[in-house]
Amino acid sequence: MQLRINGQRTYADADPATPLLWVLRDQLNLTGTKFGCGIAACGACTVHINGQAMRSCVMPVGAVRGEVTTLEGLGTPDKPHPVQKAFIDAQAAQCGYCINGMVMTTVAFLKKTPKPTDDQIKAALDANLCRCGTHMRIISAVRKAAGVAA
Repeated sequence: MQLRINGQRTYADADPATPLLWVLRDQLNLTGTKFGCGIAACGACTVHINGQAMRSCVMPVGAVRGEVTTLEGLGTPDKPHPVQKAFIDAQAAQCGYCINGMVMTTVAFLKKTPKPTDDQIKAALDANLCRCGTHMRIISAVRKAAGVAA
């Protein structure tokens, strides 16, 4: 099947019921998208589909319509996306389990809410699990990306 991922047209040889996550990781080697729970409960597998944050572990590849953006599609190591840069600067990543989902969710959230309050940030990221407890650094990173003072 034909897909549009990170601005490029690509092909995947997969059963349409295969979760998008596994096509991204196993066939296309886009490993920034993480497997966490497999039931859309943790957020580690978050990608954008047409700009909307979606859980790829439960999204059948055959149901994908439009542009898929993964963590790799946001920026490059030399020129990270502003949200990626803010997360790096705030040292928000510890184990790496949640960061893909936190970054991808934040990018989509800030498009809708460019100057969020702390309560809005917490609500937006509430469904993304962080096992290490870097929550305060993550909130700081979102504030920095949004240009909102603490």
